Amino acid sequence: MESQPYPSAHFLPTTKKEMDLLGWDQADVILFSGDAYIDHPSFGTAVIGRLLERLGLRVAIVPQPNWRDDLRDFKKLGLPRMFFAVTAGVMDSMINRYTANKRLRSQDAYTPDGRSDMRPDRAVTIYSNILKELYPDIPLIIGGVEASLRRVSHYDYWSDSLHKTILAGTNADLLVYGMGELPITRVVREMQNGKTIAEMRHVPQTAFLAGKDNVPENSFKDEIRLFSHEECLEDRLKQAKNFRIVEEQSNALHASRILQDVDDKTLVVNPPFPPMTEEEIDASFDLPYTRLPHPKYKNKHIAAYEMIKFSVNLHRGCFGGCAFCTISAHQGKFIASRSKKSILREVGKITEMPGFKGYISDLGGPSANMYKMQGKDLSVCEKCRRPSCIHPGICPNLNTNHAPLLDIYRSVDNLPMVKKSFIGSGIRYDMLLHRGKDESANKAAEEYTKELIVNHVSGRLKVAPEHTADRTLNVMRKPSFGLFYQFKKIFDAENNKQNLNQQLIPYFISSHPGCTEEDMAELAAITKNLNFKLEQIQDFTPSPMTLATEIYYTGYHPYSLEKVYTAKSSSQKESQRQFFFWYDKNNRKKLIAELKRLNRADLIDKLYQKVK
Repeated sequence: MESQPYPSAHFLPTTKKEMDLLGWDQADVILFSGDAYIDHPSFGTAVIGRLLERLGLRVAIVPQPNWRDDLRDFKKLGLPRMFFAVTAGVMDSMINRYTANKRLRSQDAYTPDGRSDMRPDRAVTIYSNILKELYPDIPLIIGGVEASLRRVSHYDYWSDSLHKTILAGTNADLLVYGMGELPITRVVREMQNGKTIAEMRHVPQTAFLAGKDNVPENSFKDEIRLFSHEECLEDRLKQAKNFRIVEEQSNALHASRILQDVDDKTLVVNPPFPPMTEEEIDASFDLPYTRLPHPKYKNKHIAAYEMIKFSVNLHRGCFGGCAFCTISAHQGKFIASRSKKSILREVGKITEMPGFKGYISDLGGPSANMYKMQGKDLSVCEKCRRPSCIHPGICPNLNTNHAPLLDIYRSVDNLPMVKKSFIGSGIRYDMLLHRGKDESANKAAEEYTKELIVNHVSGRLKVAPEHTADRTLNVMRKPSFGLFYQFKKIFDAENNKQNLNQQLIPYFISSHPGCTEEDMAELAAITKNLNFKLEQIQDFTPSPMTLATEIYYTGYHPYSLEKVYTAKSSSQKESQRQFFFWYDKNNRKKLIAELKRLNRADLIDKLYQKVK
């Protein structure tokens, strides 16, 4: 891939009139998205659109099409010369639309003015079925987070049932999973060489359905067959066993092809591409984005854009492997980092944006402090199947040197138009506290911690201990809460030393698999003792293709195959959640009664100073 930026004076067209102004009679590819069209590298539709444009294609985008009327939005741009592409947007549409209590959200952060009625439930399936009904002969490719996380049999929390691969419900010709630049480039190149999508059976990082007697020969190294969808419906333990295979293969440097029978067909999931090289990821971020919402929105407020418009993403991937997180399932655990040159070039573009006042809101990534980190000896990584490089302990082969990241921070802050840069992404404090055999890395971690606290906190620093109970944290694949104590002590000491009035904002989850009501009661007492009245809290929401979701649905831990307790009913969930709000006077009587039932009078004393 080339990585030189080139100028662009236009947005990708969204209407026939805009296509006419460009002199187009037909688009090569038409992209349908559940999000508003924001021409910025944080939004996948813009990334794929600009990438296809660079490959020489005419690309049009239909953002948030109306699926309720006469379907004019699905017809207005005519037929594409090559294919339709469909994504739900940056989030799974069900998570976007519903709370953990399955209530409709009142705001959609990816829609102008927060309107909550601009996308359907299961957007990929709805859009795809409409397109296939209207244009059955036009190839259809699905991708993005929703398609990616639903590529095999998966538990769907909102219907409380096991769903087939999303390919079965969409009739799509091909599914691109994960970050799509490399697979979609291969698809386009093969089409330009005369292949049809139906003939593309060996493109890495794609999935498709084939007849059981017509599965193409495996051109990859190895192959693993999962229990069929029907077997998993009958036996949840088989679904748990399937998950372990899928997670391990999603995070392997040399993965196997995966097969799963469903109905009268076989799902084929080709292994992913290797992690993007620095040149490849730079090329994606250097595409000619305007960095603005499409003018059609006429300066309406789009919350997700306002949050990131002055921020920079330094890398992709996350080797944390948290049980409740979808990042590694979509982006993988191997870090793909941008070059310093590419990062500074993007910061330069931000400084020229309207409304920029000198402050970069975030120099971050999926986790803020994993930039440039990878295995010291990649031959060790090639044999590894661990979904996390830092749980249950930090791998001795992992390079945890924060020096390259420190250099980025200081280089950005030295730019003449930048007054200050902040870190808005979550920090892994377990990596800051880690001390290994490499003294230069140890010194850099200490230096980074001080630099972060003194120069890059915008009043509040977000961290995610998630819980206080070791048993729950172990299921979460998170470190002991004891490390949070250590980090808080350093944070408070540095603030006192520098005379700063900054807050540490911890994130916590209730009702996570492995968590009991008693664990939540102890969390309340521990955080009260630390003088926290918790703000950043959430009830566990089972998201497709995460370890925690598989435990929630199957009742088994996919790795140990042991049974794990999970709060499921609304009353069980509320019993746990209420402990976040121990300080609410309306909750006091109820919580005291609950603690007595649990035989934890000691916690009554800790929460209410011996009020009986």
